Amino acid sequence: MFAVSSQARYFLYSEPTDMRKSFDGLSGIIINELNVNPLSGDVYIFVNKRRDRLKLLVWDRNGFWLLYKRLEQGRFQKLFFKDSKGAYISYESLIMLLEGIDLNSVKRRKRYAK
Repeated sequence: MFAVSSQARYFLYSEPTDMRKSFDGLSGIIINELNVNPLSGDVYIFVNKRRDRLKLLVWDRNGFWLLYKRLEQGRFQKLFFKDSKGAYISYESLIMLLEGIDLNSVKRRKRYAK
């Protein structure tokens, strides 16, 4: 069973993605655009041009999981990265993105981290 957890790494792809793409199309983007192996176990996040649909793709030992969220109202926040292809984001940032919290206005307090 696949569970979204803080143990995984999450990569948010910054380019708008055609949501008609499924397992093979999205893994093709990961291979051709990001030059990484989609079988790594990392979770790859794709958002469409209108930013009202989001897909997560992850390899789970013997197959891909594809999670799809469509908003009935509103949009996912557009994030800007130095690298034009995107960046790894934290589990907490993913949850805030999914919940509609503006990541630019979040104030993070200093914490100990390994």
